[in-house]
Amino acid sequence: MTHPQATGAFSSDNDRWTFAGQITFDNAMPVLEAAGALPLPGSGIVDLAGMAHADSSALAVLLALRRRAVAEGRGIAFASVPPMLASLARVYGIEEFLAA
Repeated sequence: MTHPQATGAFSSDNDRWTFAGQITFDNAMPVLEAAGALPLPGSGIVDLAGMAHADSSALAVLLALRRRAVAEGRGIAFASVPPMLASLARVYGIEEFLAA
């Protein structure tokens, strides 16, 4: 049985995406695949305030979303980046990638 906190997903209101839950090695691919079915947010904003937990695979998911946006000629920015994710980005030397 999957614990509810062990899941995570992006949701869209067409103008903005929000994320709730977590992104870890266990669920990164399903989270990314599900995000692929959503149209990119009209505003380009992806709100991460609902991210309860993340490991380095979350950075890989966000990088993939950025690559998708570039490929579609769109901009994308991450808002309300949780401190744990910002710390990981600093460790990997990619903190500017998460800057809004």
